Amino acid sequence: MPWQTPIVVHSPDPDGGRRVTVRGQYAGTARSDHELVEVLRRAGLGEADIALDDPHLVEWHGAAAHAWGAARRR
Repeated sequence: MPWQTPIVVHSPDPDGGRRVTVRGQYAGTARSDHELVEVLRRAGLGEADIALDDPHLVEWHGAAAHAWGAARRR
């Protein structure tokens, strides 16, 4: 299996939430950094595993890191 970051914050949805997966498993949806940390804690991650700016731990898809808000419609 190819190497991948353990946490993926997916593209924003039309409602402004971003789906979060941890090791390939859905963990929840977040709408802010604070909610993201809570989703990760509920998924069982400790403080050392919740470094939102560490590209080895968190991969942000479809929008910039820490970008929250509805996806743009084309």
